[in-house]
Amino acid sequence: MNHVLCGLAANAALPSELVDQLIEVADADIAADLARREDLSHAQAVALASRVEECAAWLASEGRLTTADIDPAAQPHAALALLCEHVDSPDWARLFATDPVFEHREKLAACSGLPSDVVKTLAADADVRVVAELALWTTSEVAGRLAGHPHAEVRRAAAANEATPPPILAALLTSEGLPPAQQCLVCDREETPFVHDPQCRRNECDLLPGDSCDGAHQSTVQETQRMALQNPATPTDAVIRFVNHPSPLLRWALAARPDLPSEVYGQLAMDSHSGVRADLAENPAIEDSVIRTLAGDRGHDVQRRLAHNPRVPLDVLIRLAGTTKIGATLLPRIAAAASAEVEELAQSPEPAARMLVAQRRDLPTRVRDALATDPDAKVVKSLASHPGLSEAQLRAMVDKHGVRVIAKVAANPDATAALLEDLTRHEPPVQKAFREIARHRNATGLALHNCLADRQARPLAAGHPALPPQVIMELLTDPDWQVVEAAAANPSLPLATMSALVHQL
Repeated sequence: MNHVLCGLAANAALPSELVDQLIEVADADIAADLARREDLSHAQAVALASRVEECAAWLASEGRLTTADIDPAAQPHAALALLCEHVDSPDWARLFATDPVFEHREKLAACSGLPSDVVKTLAADADVRVVAELALWTTSEVAGRLAGHPHAEVRRAAAANEATPPPILAALLTSEGLPPAQQCLVCDREETPFVHDPQCRRNECDLLPGDSCDGAHQSTVQETQRMALQNPATPTDAVIRFVNHPSPLLRWALAARPDLPSEVYGQLAMDSHSGVRADLAENPAIEDSVIRTLAGDRGHDVQRRLAHNPRVPLDVLIRLAGTTKIGATLLPRIAAAASAEVEELAQSPEPAARMLVAQRRDLPTRVRDALATDPDAKVVKSLASHPGLSEAQLRAMVDKHGVRVIAKVAANPDATAALLEDLTRHEPPVQKAFREIARHRNATGLALHNCLADRQARPLAAGHPALPPQVIMELLTDPDWQVVEAAAANPSLPLATMSALVHQL
């Protein structure tokens, strides 16, 4: 891979004539960057697709190509991309419906709006993977028919399709009213009874760990049930029968549904599997009593997920913030807090409450300024990247709290050039601050030069337009390929250097 040319291909300042020359020599890697250029003309897109077929599908899906630009025989991926973008081309659809390459038929099966004769052909395809793909994406009528397909894999796909009629989805849960499946992917390949070894070392084996069949296709049947339980179109009265199912995977599939009776949510809150309770905790449909039950649940990830529930009461959320690693994120309940709640949180004696509200970036000036002088470093850290803070306020944060807040101060959009330069010289250095400064719009050449000393910040600094041109050119030979690509993509790279690099080809 030529990392200099890949970087140049992504350089927004690269002149159109040099883009043309890169297209003439592009390989798949260079073409991938060229295809994503916002200024790529239609003529250039056509030329690029003709040279590198791998990027033609991307260009087609992004609307850069039309049916007039594509030969479906020579550029099947691009043609299929257009079909999947609802381009009406029945002749193309019929061509691919009988294509000897199964991947092309499988891709076609995922397209909507296909002619009825094409759908009929795909539904009768000899490769079950094609039929399953059709069942996953097709219309209600066709999905309903395929739900009774002899192959269990097709039924599994129909169970995941939200267009499948609700009564059929209910039948897929219980197999009542459907003829027994005759095959599955396991018994297609192995003598039954068979259980796939989780440590299987066969290179060509694509069965999942634990896949099994004793003639009843049990692993595929369970996966079909899981898909139906997760499908929002499956009737509620059908899914609640699984709340006490012995399989935790099936109970788990219920936990995120928004349409269950309150007593079912109550049962799930007592489930023995922490994954079930964690998914339930983030479900906005659960009631206050269930929320408060889960607030005391020490199971893996339950409390953290509950903190992200938009309906969690503030008093519960404050307790969770004091005992749970929530991370530096604006929680949905805090984002939705009313003005009076914001004031209450900001004046709370609990640092956890002040820390939560400090994540908002629309705080009233008075509230923001009060939190900027908070004695707790965690609160100040949460606030430090809030827009509107003055240089004096940001420097005061650093003076008081040091390395605990420097990276967030560096991320503040209003941090001045002088402040950023000073932060790069802070002792002890803060590695994350270098990365923030290296991507900051106000970073100067001096600040960026200091950032180059940090391994992770170096590629970011190499792509910053404020870096001096001479330094950018030196980085074109850096031993780190990420630095090389970033430097070559830097819009401040001199035009003469760009031209010389392209003309060396």
